[in-house]
Amino acid sequence: MSILKYLGLEKPQGAAAETETVRKIAAELDRLEPESARYIAAFAYILSRVARADLVISAEETRVMERIVMERSGLPEPQAVLVVQIAKTQTALLGGTENYLVTREFGRSASAEQKLQLIDCLFAVCAADDNISAVEDNEIRQVADELRIERRDLIAIRSRYRQFLGVLKKPETGG
Repeated sequence: MSILKYLGLEKPQGAAAETETVRKIAAELDRLEPESARYIAAFAYILSRVARADLVISAEETRVMERIVMERSGLPEPQAVLVVQIAKTQTALLGGTENYLVTREFGRSASAEQKLQLIDCLFAVCAADDNISAVEDNEIRQVADELRIERRDLIAIRSRYRQFLGVLKKPETGG
């Protein structure tokens, strides 16, 4: 075994093809209007921010984020997957320092309706694993505060997801 392979630095056989695929996807994203690309990037980042609030982004949460990004942006699946993966990586690397800045940027460009749609999507992502933890719920409240969403609007959206709220579930009794 070579030292490069051991360290994970040796390129696999299909690396050139994978690089070309990534380039094609990046080229597709470049075709978007800059405002639209920024909106999608911020939207995906905030989805990841809330999904990662409990320090784990589950496979179910990732699939829901990808579906939501496809639906909201009109991007084909490969590009939506790429956007979500980039957002997840950025959230893990820069979350503590970028969360407020990205949310504020989103808030400046989004309409009131888009902000409410984002909150609904945040609850949907966190409910993907049938449980919205208290920490995820609190992070959604934080995002809503940063976006200056009225408390009554947040509660109206949250009430649609009450069956998933961990704080409202009966504790399981062991036997």
